[in-house]
Amino acid sequence: MLSVKNLPVGVQQPAYDRSALRTRMVHIGFGAFHRAHQAVCSDRLAAEQGSDWGYCEINLNNGEAIHALRQQQLCYSVAEMADDRLDLRIIGVVTQALHGQSDGVEAVINALSQPEVAIVSMTVTEKGYCHHPASGELNLQHPAIVHDLANPDVPKSLPGIILAAIRRRRERGLPPFSVMSCDNMPENGHVTRRVISQLARQQEPELAEWIADNLTFPSTMVDRIVPAMTDETHRALREQLGCDDPAGVVCEPFFQWVIEDNFVSGRPRWELAGAELVEDVLPFEEMKLRMLNGSHSFLAYLGNLAGYEHISDCMDDELFLLAARRLMLSEQAVTLRTRGVDLEAYADSLIARYRNRAIKHRTAQIANDGTQKLPQRWLDSIRWHLQHGSDFDLLALGVAGWMRYVGGVSEQGEAISINDPLRAELAQRVAGSREGSERVAALLALSSVFGHDLPASTAFVARVNHFYRLLLDQGAKRTVHQLVKPDY
Repeated sequence: MLSVKNLPVGVQQPAYDRSALRTRMVHIGFGAFHRAHQAVCSDRLAAEQGSDWGYCEINLNNGEAIHALRQQQLCYSVAEMADDRLDLRIIGVVTQALHGQSDGVEAVINALSQPEVAIVSMTVTEKGYCHHPASGELNLQHPAIVHDLANPDVPKSLPGIILAAIRRRRERGLPPFSVMSCDNMPENGHVTRRVISQLARQQEPELAEWIADNLTFPSTMVDRIVPAMTDETHRALREQLGCDDPAGVVCEPFFQWVIEDNFVSGRPRWELAGAELVEDVLPFEEMKLRMLNGSHSFLAYLGNLAGYEHISDCMDDELFLLAARRLMLSEQAVTLRTRGVDLEAYADSLIARYRNRAIKHRTAQIANDGTQKLPQRWLDSIRWHLQHGSDFDLLALGVAGWMRYVGGVSEQGEAISINDPLRAELAQRVAGSREGSERVAALLALSSVFGHDLPASTAFVARVNHFYRLLLDQGAKRTVHQLVKPDY
């Protein structure tokens, strides 16, 4: 286990008085991304500016990282890795750590109800919001929401837990907090406000009005590649630390955090540690979601089908690299409202980051939760192209690649493990349809993903069917190659 005592020379340790930290933020979702992103920024702020804003870290489900954190004096390591270097930093900005299942939901609500808490943030992935991705509305049929409607004092869902804390703070006369999503969704603050407010209206309409008058929900855009830990990266940390760190993570050197400056009870001065505070995050969100996340998903599905295990492996294939860059610039950049940004330079910077071989970002990891990701990464862009009569072949190929992937069988005939909140429904639709246009129609009928407009678009359905047939006939690698370079 990690100990901050007797660490090797070169490991950057907390250069501040940790006892001076106050629990002013609660973060739900102590996953690898948060550990390598928001927590690092707050740690830099404490080290460089003397900030006293500390985190209470909460995981609602998986408890391994929380238990490891507790055994390590609430510290963990982050390694920034590039092809030729590894820089280690010990993060000490955590003041409390809770696991929802073992500590209980009452302990979680009490943590959120601490008087000094001014910000509640989260990284729980899109599925944690219990909403319909196509519309952004609360899914009232979600099992956790059904439970919370019947049991508001012992909630299970993220919206339900935050709402219970809001209710308790109001009853105790405590200041309101800001609720800040750091997940990859367009207008993630608006989505968060909507699901919490809609749940409040179902439970207690007056509370919904109080939320509208007193709370803020700042939107954010976050960007840093943080791959899942492997035996290799755990070994690299162990060699540098001289010990194991079960909570340690690795990431790329690049860091970006754009935050809507809309906080009701104050905030850390994150802009002094590399964040950008702006009035409107949406243009930055759309740029990142469509150009980075959209091309990531394209490479995840098509690359995995082609036999590429990592994003950097895809970049070794010149035509996959060209496909990703063309997708970014020809089919995604044209849909954006971003102004004053060199999008070609941005695309080139993304390709350079994808080529970092020290970051083993697995295509199968990025492929998870596709039903939650497709609407904002691809489908809104496709709607733009349909409206403007422009080409969207690479986006259509991406959709076909996702359909081929969720079929659950690789091109080599091996089983693909599908990790998705709609896994059971996907499996049912796959089992109940034949390969080809019938399979495409069955998957397009997922209205929570595709809405009702896209399945009714003959142009969209025709392009997806065309590429799905090509994937069946000649495989992902040849299909991508020939689309990018027809004479290949």
